Amino acid sequence: MIKAPQQQIPGVYHRRIGDIVVTAISDGFLDGTVESMRNIVPDEARQILTGAFRPARRTSVNAFLIYSAGRLALMETGSGNYLQPSAGKVMANIKAAGIDPADIEAAILTHMHPDHSAGLTDMATGRRNYPNAELVMHENEPAHWFDDAKMAKGTDREKKLFFQAGREQVSPYKDRWRLFKSGEVFPGVTAIPRPGHTPGHTTFMISSGSEQLLIWGDTVHVPEVQTLRPEVCMEVDTDQDAAAASRRKVFDMVATDRLLVTGMHLHYPGFAHLVREGSGYRLIPEMWVHGL
Repeated sequence: MIKAPQQQIPGVYHRRIGDIVVTAISDGFLDGTVESMRNIVPDEARQILTGAFRPARRTSVNAFLIYSAGRLALMETGSGNYLQPSAGKVMANIKAAGIDPADIEAAILTHMHPDHSAGLTDMATGRRNYPNAELVMHENEPAHWFDDAKMAKGTDREKKLFFQAGREQVSPYKDRWRLFKSGEVFPGVTAIPRPGHTPGHTTFMISSGSEQLLIWGDTVHVPEVQTLRPEVCMEVDTDQDAAAASRRKVFDMVATDRLLVTGMHLHYPGFAHLVREGSGYRLIPEMWVHGL
């Protein structure tokens, strides 16, 4: 008797951008509630999700390996063991892709929230998961999350999962921090800061030859809702007005320039285009690319 599969294939998907290969790595997903969204009535958010055949707010969590100029970087590290058991799969999927974590030269962060930075360090031992990597992030991130006065103003959850977890995860790399303001941070990878979600939240343009890919970080968390209604923000945005303004700038650039885009919370593997539709926008997922 034939035995049916018991699990999915690894969350690994390759996409070539000129001479650069970007590999989407799934960290899994996180479930949340629509009540954490701002500038929208919860029932309206539920209606939009139901209309998109997504009756719940399930958020994909993605990371990206970047192969460029004979070097290897990892953008984002996933949730580690800090959040829900449905996430924290980055390390397993990196190994499934045939990568030794010791070969990763740079760990690049869009920002220091736990679903992005909590896989940097082994939670039990405090050892670096990427022993030879430098940690690359905007200078405003550690300045904010290591600020005791700002931490004191946070909720208990924010103190634990945002300030304390971030400090625990990045501190073992302190001797290997490389902080930036903007510009090229890895061959073919240019930082374009888009603050609001956090003070140092950054998008990254991957460019090689005539091809480009924008990795837009946390420009959206609930793509069905926030593309249709760009003013919708999240409870965890440090500055909701700035986050909405950054989102509109990113959307306008992506739609006007017909850019290929991906992000940490687009449904895996996450490569898509964005088009204007009415007063909002609509994501068009890219067809599966079979060759490299």
